Amino acid sequence: MLNSGRLRLLSLLDTLGTVRAVADTLHLSASTVSQQLAVLETETRCPLLERTGRRVRLTPAGHLLARRGREILDRMAETEAELRALNDEPSGTVRLGVFQSAIYTLAVPAATRLATSHPHLRVELTEMEPHESGPALRSGEADVIVTTTDYTGLSWGTDLEVTSLGTDSVVLVLPRAHPLASRTTVSLAACKDETWACDRPQSYMADLTLRLCRESGFEPRVACRFSNYLMLLRHVETTGSIALLPALAVTPDHAVVTRGLNPPVRRNIAVLVRRGTTRRAEVNAVIAALRDHPELPALAAPGRHPGGEEHPPAP
Repeated sequence: MLNSGRLRLLSLLDTLGTVRAVADTLHLSASTVSQQLAVLETETRCPLLERTGRRVRLTPAGHLLARRGREILDRMAETEAELRALNDEPSGTVRLGVFQSAIYTLAVPAATRLATSHPHLRVELTEMEPHESGPALRSGEADVIVTTTDYTGLSWGTDLEVTSLGTDSVVLVLPRAHPLASRTTVSLAACKDETWACDRPQSYMADLTLRLCRESGFEPRVACRFSNYLMLLRHVETTGSIALLPALAVTPDHAVVTRGLNPPVRRNIAVLVRRGTTRRAEVNAVIAALRDHPELPALAAPGRHPGGEEHPPAP
């Protein structure tokens, strides 16, 4: 009989690529992971792994079992959820991965509402940037993610279900007294001599900032890199640097001005799940809560486009 824990190890190996990465993800030793995979080979009576130097890779049988294993694990979770849902009350834990700018605007309010409407449902919230959340969803480390479907580093295959939440503009963030704040929109070419505050290297916003600046004919002169948008906004406030951020990330308690770009840059925001998991009552409840959010000026419904606005300092 197949063991669900060992199936999970194999599916993670298929997604992550190395035994060490699987061990780090599950907080196990590499030897423990290897031993359990060896047991799985014995149970299936099939060679699932082959060595290439110091690494292992999946055989055709290993790839087949990893793919089927994910389906089995999802089906088990669905069955457990259906049994719990016999009382018409979503329950259990949903692991929600969300990029930073949507945590306090979308995810935390949704989780707060769910705590009242479905007290037996627990939302486990994790910050995940687009390059992290897609693999986490496919590997089973996340049940639901909020991300941008404009991220080109992830293939959007038929194994994923996408529910649109709307459109978020990428805006130029300026100190309130900056000369460019007098403009309605700003061409990035006008920013070639500015000092920039950026996200950490190889993140979605850092890569986008670099690409847009290069397309405008210059390399950004970066003064700081923060993975925390609040620190980045504070740097703009206090030092005179400028930044590109999603409009969702700019909260009213910062003495900054946002201006739309010319030409405009927008990203599509969506909720993603693995195909089939939306049948779980608790997953459906989380998706519904994310969609049923109070109106957010920075997040426009599909077909509408938000713009920049001034954000006064906190009282």
